[in-house]
Amino acid sequence: MRSYTEYLVFNTTKRQEFSNITDQVEAAVIKSGIKEGICLVNAMHITSSVFINDDESGLHKDFALWVEKLAPYGKDKYQHNLTGEDNGDAHLKRTIMGREVVCAITNGKLDFGPWEQIFYGEFDGQRKKRVLVKIIGE
Repeated sequence: MRSYTEYLVFNTTKRQEFSNITDQVEAAVIKSGIKEGICLVNAMHITSSVFINDDESGLHKDFALWVEKLAPYGKDKYQHNLTGEDNGDAHLKRTIMGREVVCAITNGKLDFGPWEQIFYGEFDGQRKKRVLVKIIGE
């Protein structure tokens, strides 16, 4: 068994943003040379997320509205913010949207169902953050 590791770096222009990272993950799978295995894609920051869904703009707007309704931004809303932070909402949004995805690799490609894409979700952006891509297999 072999493994391959790559780090993707993001610095979003907005505090909250969703980015399709499927092409970057697929490029890492190709670089790895692994034909059969699994690919872990993991947000390495506690205020960002990685998830799989459809790349449809209305759905992305729905995600943004949904997580904002569940965990609205506001300095006076969270106990976490009493420590001097202002991102209590971002921690909760990350928990809602998920930390990582694991994808099958078959014949050297991500083995997805129809419409599936990988997304990076940022909830406390405008600074440098990393995503781990770890590929294991043969």
